[in-house]
Amino acid sequence: MRILFISDIFGKPGRNALIDRLPHLIEETGSDFIIANGENAASGAGITSNIAEKLLAAGVDVITTGNHIWRQREVYPFLEQSERIIRPANYLPENPGRGWTLSEKDGRRLAVINMMGDLYINAPVGPFQVIDKVLEQLPAGVKHIFLDMHAEATSEKVAMGHYLDGKVTAVVGTHTHVQTSDEKILPGGTAYITDAGMTGPHDSVIGVDKKIILNRFRTQMPVRFEVASGGVLIEGVIIDAGADGRATAIERLRLAAD
Repeated sequence: MRILFISDIFGKPGRNALIDRLPHLIEETGSDFIIANGENAASGAGITSNIAEKLLAAGVDVITTGNHIWRQREVYPFLEQSERIIRPANYLPENPGRGWTLSEKDGRRLAVINMMGDLYINAPVGPFQVIDKVLEQLPAGVKHIFLDMHAEATSEKVAMGHYLDGKVTAVVGTHTHVQTSDEKILPGGTAYITDAGMTGPHDSVIGVDKKIILNRFRTQMPVRFEVASGGVLIEGVIIDAGADGRATAIERLRLAAD
């Protein structure tokens, strides 16, 4: 099985680049399942149902999210209706949506879990207190399991990778928008990377217009964030796994959009 993961789609530049390039990228990489983090797809904060539907129509199988999922209230009903978009599993059970889903294609099954870190993000419930319960909920016989660990702290993501080594196919970190170079296969067969990066404008401060952010740092005054436009890249990872669910390879993806 080959899994293509597209990291944090940031604003219109990121989503337009992905929608335009994804069909070719799927064919070029020979990917079986496509997962994309849509956490920042709507003007850099959250996602709407319209944007989600466009990403799914372009070839994305499952959309993961993160701490900005509640920013666009319009998406709440869509979170309840669609099994192809998930929010962090360590939000409260009464919150809209679900924390994991099962994607099936050509006789293959891939469980996708979304989890949010606690350090510096303050998740309602810590991820380590929830993840085992989520794994117990998965259908029997599902061997391929992908976790999007949306977290700020490197230590928390590294720890989750070690905790789940041998239990899941991949632990892929998101949220910081800066791709790390520590991709590896852990001893138990779990693919790991601390952060898969950002799909969006990189001539920026993690997606936001750099002049605005520089002004904020200089003046210490509140400013309205605006999505930058230049240097758009598509970032993520490609993961290969055997029939037993153990990862055999992980490769970073960094592709200029133009």
